[in-house]
Amino acid sequence: MPSIPIDLDLVALTLLDAAEAASEKTLPLFRTHLAIDNKLAVGFDPVTEADRAAETAIRAVIAERFPDHAVIGEEWGNSGDNDFTWIIDPVDGTRSFISGAPVWGTLIALAYQGVAVAGLMAQPFIGEIFLGLPGRASYRRGAIDQTMRTSGQTELGAARVFTTTPSLFRTPELAGKWRAIESATRLQRYGMDCYGYALLAAGHADLVIEPFLQTYDIAALVPIIRQAGGAIACWDGSEPTGGGNVVAAATPELLDKALALVNAS
Repeated sequence: MPSIPIDLDLVALTLLDAAEAASEKTLPLFRTHLAIDNKLAVGFDPVTEADRAAETAIRAVIAERFPDHAVIGEEWGNSGDNDFTWIIDPVDGTRSFISGAPVWGTLIALAYQGVAVAGLMAQPFIGEIFLGLPGRASYRRGAIDQTMRTSGQTELGAARVFTTTPSLFRTPELAGKWRAIESATRLQRYGMDCYGYALLAAGHADLVIEPFLQTYDIAALVPIIRQAGGAIACWDGSEPTGGGNVVAAATPELLDKALALVNAS
C-alpha cells in the first residue's frame, strides 16, 4: 500500500472516539419502544432517532480532528471535497436494531482517493470493536485487544457463508447466483448485517455475498477484512469502497473461486 499522508494514530483515536460518541446515542434507545420512520413511499427502509443522533455525534468528533476532510453519511448526506473522506453508517442494520437483535453496528471508514484505508465496526451492546488500519487488524472487547486474522479458508466446499437475506437476490438472475453459492458451500447463515463481515475478519465465517450495497454499508468493512488477511471486491472484480454487488472472502483464493462461480451463474 502506498504511503498515506496522515497521522494514523490520530485516525485510530478518532475512529474509537467517534464510535464511543455514537454509542452514547444508540445504547439508551436500543430495545426501547422508539419511533420508527420509513424513508420509502413504497417498501420499508427504517430510520430512527438513534441513527440520526449517532451520525451527528460522529460528525462532531471528525470535524474537531479533521475539519477539512469530506464526509459521506447515510442520514445527513455529503459535505466537503478532499482526498480524504469519512464514510458513516451510524446504525448499519436498523431492522436488527428495532427488532432487539444485537447484530447491528456502527460503521466508520476513512477513504483516501476513493479507497477505504481505515475502518471500524462497533457493536456497543456486546461491547465489541473490529478495527482495520494499514498494517493491522484488531479485535477489542473489554480488556481484550488482539490481532485479528481470517480463517485462511481457500475451498468453497468447506466455506461458511453469510448474507443478510436471500430475498436481496430478487431477480431470477440474482437468485441463480445465490443458489450457485448456496449449493457450493457448506453452511449458510442469514440476518447478520455488518456483523457477518466482522465475523469473517475474525475467522468465524469464510464468505459474505450481498448485492446493492451503498458506500456507507461496506466502506468501513473493506480495510477490516483486508488487514485481517481477507479479500473483498465487487462481482466484476472492481474496488468495493463505493458500494455495489460485493463478495468478501477469507482469502484471495476463495474470493477468486466465488467470483468465478457468481459470474458463471
